[in-house]
This record gives sequence, structure tokens and C-alpha cells, in this order.
Amino acid sequence: MTEVPSARSAEVGRRIGVPLMYGLWKPRVLGAWRVPASGPVILAVNHSHNIDGPMVMGVAPRPTHFLIKKEAFVGPLDPFLRGIGQLKVDRTSTDRTAVTRALGVLQNGGVLGIFPEGTRGGGDFASLRAGLAYFAVRSGAPIVPVAVLGSSERRGRLIKGLPPLRSRIDVVFGDPFQAGDGSGRRTRKALDEATARIQKQLTEHLENARRSTGR
Repeated sequence: MTEVPSARSAEVGRRIGVPLMYGLWKPRVLGAWRVPASGPVILAVNHSHNIDGPMVMGVAPRPTHFLIKKEAFVGPLDPFLRGIGQLKVDRTSTDRTAVTRALGVLQNGGVLGIFPEGTRGGGDFASLRAGLAYFAVRSGAPIVPVAVLGSSERRGRLIKGLPPLRSRIDVVFGDPFQAGDGSGRRTRKALDEATARIQKQLTEHLENARRSTGR
């Protein structure tokens, strides 16, 4: 039986993330009230910097389980990430264990965090993988688009791989939406249509977030 991480473990991660993110940077969080207060939710986050996931974990109103590439689970980070309820995924194949655990999080009414672009890139939702559509259609969970802005604008002086300390990073949560067409179909055509629907919604949210924050 595949073990599903508990909301309690993700809450531990959130309690670590809150003082860390607010202590090192100056997050400005907009629209957090849009995240449903209970029930399954998928946070679809743009990904332009490694700090994006921890930042969302620290500022989201609910504890979040992120799907994270297996390459990050090395050394002491492995037991730490597992301990705070994060999900290891092998991106080179269909990772059935990760899929089962992620669906389990949603079935238990939890929050699943996904970088729909699959890898760190421009952070503009230009190329989406089908995984997000699958989870959304299969579980029926609403998707909340999340735009993280400012994390990759400049490099820090002290630590080159991180944004400048005490710099402002904007995290903008959008309105929840359903990816499916209501039919419950999970055919390849239905998932392709859901992916196109998701991409349109996420791109529009990112444009609105940039407009509202001036970034």
C-alpha cells in the first residue's frame, strides 16, 4: 500500500517556511483568500526559480504537498522533504507511486502543489505537461493559479543562487476553476482539451498578476 503524506506533516513544513520566507525576503501575498478553505485543491505555480516552491509553501493559507523532482531528494534533504509531506516524482517516466500519492492527497481533501511546466524555465506557463490536467480531471479538484513574481529578476550578492535578501517577491493567487468539461471523461482528447483550458486560464492569470503588481 502506498503511503500518503499527512496534512500534519505539510503543516510542519508550512510552520518552518513562514518565518524563513518572511525573514529572508519580503513576500507580498495577494488573493490568498481565493484558495478554498477546505476540500481538495491544486495550486498550479509558475516556475522560474528554485525558491518558488518554498515561497508558496511559506505563504499559502493551507499546508501544501508539492510534487518535487526526485533529484532534489539527496543527502539530508531526502528525509527532510519527506518529513514535511513533499512528494518525490521521477519525471523521466510515469511514476505510478507519485501519481497514487498525489491523488491520495486530493482524496484526503488536501492541497497539491504542481509546477505544470515540469521544469524550471521562463515561468510563463508556455509549455504545460499533461500531468496537471490528469490530476484535476481525475480528482475533480479545482485549480488555483499561482504567480510568483520577482524571484528571478536579480541575483543576490551574498548567495548567487538566491534572490537578494530582503527583496520583494510577489505571490498572486487567482480564482479557482475546473479543468474538466463536467463530463468526467478521462480520454486523451478530454485531457488535451483540459490542458488547453488550463493553459489559457494560467496565462491570463499571469498577465493579470503582472499588471496588478507592475512586474
